[in-house]
Amino acid sequence: MPDFASRRGLLFGAAAVSAGAVLTGCTSNESKDDDSPSDKNQAVADDKPGKEVTIGFAGPQADHGWLNAINDNAKSRAKKYKDVTLEATEGSNDTAAQIGQVETLINKKVDVLVILPADGKALTQVGLKAMKAGIPVVNLDRIFASAQAYRCWIGGDNYGMGLNAGHYIGEKLKGKKNAKVVELAGLDNLELTKQRTKGFDDALKNYSNIEKVARQAAEFTVESGQSKMSQLLQAQKNFDALWNHDDDQGVGALRAIKQAGRDDFLMVGGAGALSAFQEIKQDRGVLKATVLYPPTMAASAIDLARALGQGKGVSGMAEFEIPASLTLYSAVVDKDNVDQYMSTGFK
Repeated sequence: MPDFASRRGLLFGAAAVSAGAVLTGCTSNESKDDDSPSDKNQAVADDKPGKEVTIGFAGPQADHGWLNAINDNAKSRAKKYKDVTLEATEGSNDTAAQIGQVETLINKKVDVLVILPADGKALTQVGLKAMKAGIPVVNLDRIFASAQAYRCWIGGDNYGMGLNAGHYIGEKLKGKKNAKVVELAGLDNLELTKQRTKGFDDALKNYSNIEKVARQAAEFTVESGQSKMSQLLQAQKNFDALWNHDDDQGVGALRAIKQAGRDDFLMVGGAGALSAFQEIKQDRGVLKATVLYPPTMAASAIDLARALGQGKGVSGMAEFEIPASLTLYSAVVDKDNVDQYMSTGFK
């Protein structure tokens, strides 16, 4: 999985619910007689066709289920609006190639840019170039090195993922004496992995009866999930819970668990894959929950870009402008609420 942004900004609603719910127009119970100056003067984005906006979208190569869902969410959201034209590049993990793609969009003079950079630091200069050219940038998830390179950042909460996974497991095990947990992390050279682990460890500090006895790093792939989980199972004959950072590698982890015939612990996943939701709904195996890192953020980024292009604010907020930073909440999905999130699951 990619190097996602550091935890920052404002908490913003339920994880798998697009910010479009907030960006759309005034709700039906708003009073037309309200004398509030902001209500009278504020132009807010809604679903009604307005000023035509051309949005340039540049993301990395969809070599992971989550990234493919990012592209799908952006494109499907743009189609919702009759006043939006989406200029989408062919995703690339080559930094130089993506810089060239963004420069092409700048030269086309698109109204707004939405960029999920392959490398936030490396693409900072082209973000600055767009902003200096008068093209506002919505920086999606992997953050640029300078706040001057974007008008708005929207992304997920890696620390919050770990925190909520830890609290979920902690609450499930709080009545068990000397409980043991293990962690199947992602790539250790990525900052996001460190943030997820820190959040998990911080949450576990609230439960004196729980000890993390092992941690193994995988590579966000099915194959690595299976091989690294096999190693964990061989090394740890008894434990009570597993947190796996990523649902894609979780597919492999579940294969290893089934092959080993283990069902003596509970498992919590990460990200929000459709396969994980389906497994949770069936409630026949060890996977009991997953903590979201919602790809719906791409749909919300399109909403924000459209509002920027039309010079509008966000309905439900008093300010005339969209926020500078939005951090999505890492909701926990288990059998009690999985039906609500099923439509957001990525393949």
